[in-house]
Parts: sequence; C-alpha cells; structure tokens
Amino acid sequence: MSYKRTHNCGTLTKKDEGSEVRLSGWVHRRRDHGGLIFIDLRDRFGLTQIVFRPESHPKTHEMAGDLRAEWVITVKGKVVPRAEGMVNPRLKTGEIEVEGAELTILSKAKTPPFSICDDAIETNEELRLKYRYLDIRRGEIASRLLTRHSVMLATRNYLDGLGFCEIQTPILAKSTPEGARDYLVPSRVHPGTFYALPQSPQLFKQLLMVSGMDRYFQIAPCFRDEDLRADRQPEFTQIDLEMSFGDEDELFPMIEGLVEAVFQQAGLKFPSPPFLRLLYHEAIEKYGTDKPDLRFGMELIRIDEEAANSDFSVFKQVLESGGEIKGICVKGGGKFSRRQIDSYTDFVGKFGALGLAWIKIQEEGPASSIVKFFSSEVLEKIQEKMGAKQGDLLLFVAAEKSIVNQALDHLRRHIAHQQNLIDEKKFAFAWITEFPLLQWDSETQNYSCEHHPFTSPHPDDIPLLETDPLKVRSSSYDLVLNGYELGSGSQRIHDGGLQEKIFRLLKLSEEDIQKRFGFFVEALQYGTPPHLGIALGIDRLVMVMTGAEGIRDVIAFPKTQRATDIMTESPAAVMHEQLTELKIHVEPPEN
Repeated sequence: MSYKRTHNCGTLTKKDEGSEVRLSGWVHRRRDHGGLIFIDLRDRFGLTQIVFRPESHPKTHEMAGDLRAEWVITVKGKVVPRAEGMVNPRLKTGEIEVEGAELTILSKAKTPPFSICDDAIETNEELRLKYRYLDIRRGEIASRLLTRHSVMLATRNYLDGLGFCEIQTPILAKSTPEGARDYLVPSRVHPGTFYALPQSPQLFKQLLMVSGMDRYFQIAPCFRDEDLRADRQPEFTQIDLEMSFGDEDELFPMIEGLVEAVFQQAGLKFPSPPFLRLLYHEAIEKYGTDKPDLRFGMELIRIDEEAANSDFSVFKQVLESGGEIKGICVKGGGKFSRRQIDSYTDFVGKFGALGLAWIKIQEEGPASSIVKFFSSEVLEKIQEKMGAKQGDLLLFVAAEKSIVNQALDHLRRHIAHQQNLIDEKKFAFAWITEFPLLQWDSETQNYSCEHHPFTSPHPDDIPLLETDPLKVRSSSYDLVLNGYELGSGSQRIHDGGLQEKIFRLLKLSEEDIQKRFGFFVEALQYGTPPHLGIALGIDRLVMVMTGAEGIRDVIAFPKTQRATDIMTESPAAVMHEQLTELKIHVEPPEN
C-alpha cells in the first residue's frame, strides 16, 4: 500500500464523513477495548483516532494488535462519526474517527527513553537533549519552532515591503574584536592563518551601505565563544538590518511595525505602538538596569537626602564615601515574616550588598529596628516619596551605585516572581536610548566602547570627546522586552575624521587600525552615506513570545551550558591526518 497521504492527521472533520482516506504518521497511543482497537495517529499537524474492528477487517485488526508507541504506519479507511458520548472537543478531529481497513507498518521503534505522548516529562534535560529528535516529536518544541518559522516569514515579507533587500554576508571572515571571543577556523591553503565565524555582520552591513545598497537585511547566523546562560547560545540567529539616509525617528516605527507583523503572524495579541522610550540614565535610576522588566511597578526610589537628615550611621557613612541609598516599596509586603525578609538580605548579598534595611508601614506607624534613627518628619517624607501605604514593606540598599542598582534590580524581579506580580501574557516593550559612548577600564587604564567603535557619538556631545569623553552619549539604542535585551543598534560613524578620533581615544596605533579594520577604514574614504541599523535576536524574541524558559527551547538542536552537543557528542577530537594537513599541533589537556 502507498504511504502517500490524502490528508494529514489534523485535517479531517465532520464534513469528511464517508470519505476514503489514507493517513500516515506515528502511533501516539494504542488502546484495546475488548475487541475494538483504537490508536491515536499523530503527525506534525495533529491527531486522528483510528478504530480497527475484528468483524470488518480481521487481518488488519490482527496486525493492529501488534502496534506499539512510535511505530510509523499508514492506514487506509473510511471517515465515520464517533460513537455517542465519545466526541473529543479538544481536538479539531474530535468528532470523527477512521475505520482502519488497510494497515502498513513502515517502521518499528524501540521503547523511547521517555514518554512522547505525556505533556509533562519527569526526566532531566540532558536526556532530552541527547534524544532531541524525540523531544521535538512530543510537540512543545515543535510548536515553538513553528512560531520561529512564522517570525522569519513575517520578517521577510514585512521588510521586503519597505524596500529592504536580503543579502547574505560571509560566514568565513576576519577576526575583529567585538566584545567576545571568536570561533576560529584554520585555513588549509594558508597554513597558520585563520578565519573567524562572525559574531555579527557589523562591518559587512556597513560596507553594503557604502556600496549603495541603501536598505539591507539578513536573518543572520552568528557565533560567540562566551560564557552561556539561559538566554545565550554559542550559535544564535538575529534579524540584522541597515539603512542609509535615515535616523532613529524613521527606524523606530519600522521596527515596531516589524514586531507587530511578527506577533500577528504568530496569532499573539500585540501592544499598540509606539513603544515607551527611556533614556539610559532614566532606566538605570528607576530600575537599576538598562533592560528593565516593565510588566510590574516597584520602581527604585533614591532617598539620599532623607538619609542625610537621619541619625542612621550606616546610611551616612555610605553617603560620605560617595555611595547612594535606594529602596523599593513592596505592596502588601507588611505581612512578610522576619525570616522571609532575612532571605532577601541573603539574596542581595550575592550582588555585593552588605545588608538590607527595611521598614514596615503598620496601622500604628512605621516599624523597624532603624526607625528610631529617623524623625517622624523624615519618615513621612520617605513614605510619601515611595508611595507607601499601610500594609506595605520598604526595602533599602546602601552601597556604591553599581551594587545598589544591581542588587535592587535582581531583588525587584525576585519578589515579583515570588509574589506572582507579573502578568505572564503581557508584552512590555521599551526603547532605551543615549547609552554612554565609552567606559573606563581600570585594569588597562584605557577607554573601551560601550557598544563598538563604529557607533556615532551623540551630535551634541562631539565637543566633549576632547575634554570629557566619559560624558559623551552615543547615538545608540536597545529594544527591551520583558526584561530581555531584544535588539541593539546605533547610528554609525560615516565621517573618516570622526572615526579616527574615536580610534585615538581607544589608543589604537596606526598598525592596530590597519591590522584589525584596514579594509573598512579604506572603504570609508570613498563616499559613505549616513547610515544606521539594528540587530534583533530571533531566539530571544521567540523565547519570550512562547513563554519558553530559555533559548534552548526555541532552537532545533541547541548546545548545553558548557557549549556541548550531547546528541552528536561535539566538540570532538579530529583525526591526526586532518591536523597534519592543517599544520596544527594540539597540546594534550592538563589534568
């Protein structure tokens, strides 16, 4: 019997009753009901119930008795209505079943290492990654991969409509420092030299603007050899785009429209643009981070002035040493036990905070071991400033600025998750703009770029490059979604003289410039249009859209946190002959 399908397993409905059909797929479940054998047949599109009757087709019924989970079969039969009381409203195919007249077993399967048909798997992630093809077959990962497909489809259609041209840039390129370690590929033809896999197509997309292509985009594979976490993988994908003769006011609505198109394609409710815009310093001041989760309140409030007017020596010493005091108001937190508050003290300790001060707002007034150091007038000002009402809890960290912001940012999120303050169905976007152009590296005693050396300074701050470089803002921006950096971009430097000035600030010698970026600097001398761009992480976007716990759940074949592929057992040693041909000698690992 042919295995070519007339329908897939998610198609048949009541209107198909009486039709002769042929379905192929996997045995999802098998049930023997005293003679009648039922199986749920599964493919990517859904489930269809098949019934085998001994009186109608005895030989086929006998074969069906041998079927086991995950065998691949083809069934031919007639579509009939399900018996009264047996309709399954949760399935599109739940009103019908197929009477199995013919059965062909295409492939048998060993017992899987974990259940395919159960929604919840009680097994460790390593086993699921080793048998990733089976984990995908369960459906949850497959569903996310389909969302990923719809994201890429909507992206191409939307950007094509705006005149963007999809251009593929090289995978084998030159190593140029971009903040993380490169993955290197040795050259056989030129022994001792290496290609680098791209961390991003940054220089190539700018060269396309020099080329006059005007509007470029690419769904680009990128590679970074960096420490991994839930939202990072060594290989990832980004929507990369660049445009000439534009500015932020033109780009931002385009990107908001792109995200809207992506959400619509995936069938998700989308918050109406324009997105909130926050200056970098505002985001740090209010949320302690440049990628704030805006789905709940609990903003950080500075109380330096009030602390200075108290007798609390801990706060005063921090202020005298140049630090700051900030706090958050936890609505309804007055009911928290001392043990729970102590757990928060331990939590902020992980981020360098030496303690956590607290005040409960009770019916009889503020209560805490520290309130005796504050006058009633100062306490009233603090309460008013932080929007605290009866039953609330105020939590404070006093330390240097970076510790205060990091500790309260994490504490804010921790409490929000713990107390179920977050609407998981909400998508809160924001643009973060005007990042610092440079930062000071105390180890090297040198400036380094906050983004990359081709980011344009804010036009109003260019004179400060000569007098106070750390005060220079950049013409850069991030798109943030639910506490994740979804994308990053900037206006690029198109003036050779300004680019040279930035290189000088970074103390790059002429030899360094030529060695790292010589081809790019040369290109800038042949008429470069003003241009800007952005790169959006597809993996993070789909992760947030689908509610996945990490980007591994939206990548078909991901790596572990140690950058290994358990399924293919890579990275792995290669044959000695290959290394000899490449003129590479490998030192044995140290024990």
